[in-house]
Amino acid sequence: MFAPEDLTQDGFLGGRLTLAQPRAGYRSAMDAVLLAAACPARAGQGVLELGCGAGVASLCLGARVPGLGLTGLEVQPAYAALARRNAAANGLVLEVVEGDLAAMPAALRARSFDQVIANPPYFAPFSGTAAADSGRETAQREATPLAVWIDAALRRLRPGGYLTLIQQAERLGDILAALPPRAGSSVVLPVAPRAGRAAGRVIVQARKGGRGPLRLLAPFVLHAAPHHAADHEDLTPEAQAILRAGAVLTLPR
Repeated sequence: MFAPEDLTQDGFLGGRLTLAQPRAGYRSAMDAVLLAAACPARAGQGVLELGCGAGVASLCLGARVPGLGLTGLEVQPAYAALARRNAAANGLVLEVVEGDLAAMPAALRARSFDQVIANPPYFAPFSGTAAADSGRETAQREATPLAVWIDAALRRLRPGGYLTLIQQAERLGDILAALPPRAGSSVVLPVAPRAGRAAGRVIVQARKGGRGPLRLLAPFVLHAAPHHAADHEDLTPEAQAILRAGAVLTLPR
């Protein structure tokens, strides 16, 4: 477990949430908030987050949409405990199940959900330099193939339910290849740092049982200035509304 001195207290959604995160471990930021904003959950629905970490995405979603049944699956016990603590500290209910999605815990195998969200690890095995912190390395580097993440998500979805995930843009082909034939009507939103710059992330949403065509949307642009000129926030109005005010990131379907 994390000692108090190993944690920071970080504000999300313009201060609506204050969440503890490890000072040296894996720290959620913009991607988790975008993921939560893109999930089309409605009050009364059940939402499962695969790899919930400290609970940032699930709790941002819960802060925006009251009345959800939020469940997270997390393989690292210290992060699972931190997610529970963060939920309680912010007056939200988040059930956190400890376990590996590649060997789905019995507590989840018999259940299904209206929505599944995920922010799978971005870095390929044996690529780059390993993080000094083991928790950060586990969260960031792929040990379980992306196709297994998607398979686990689709198994937990109800027919007609939605899978929403955020991932590096270069993995888009792998994501789209893993969805058929169980899911379709896919929508892809590239996320670009600035206008005219290549997308570094993609948000992909697919419907279980969907048969509609793939839709590739215009990029969502994060920063207003054409280049980074100074150390101050220069978010576009659209990004500001989502990251600071908890607005919805609607993906047309």
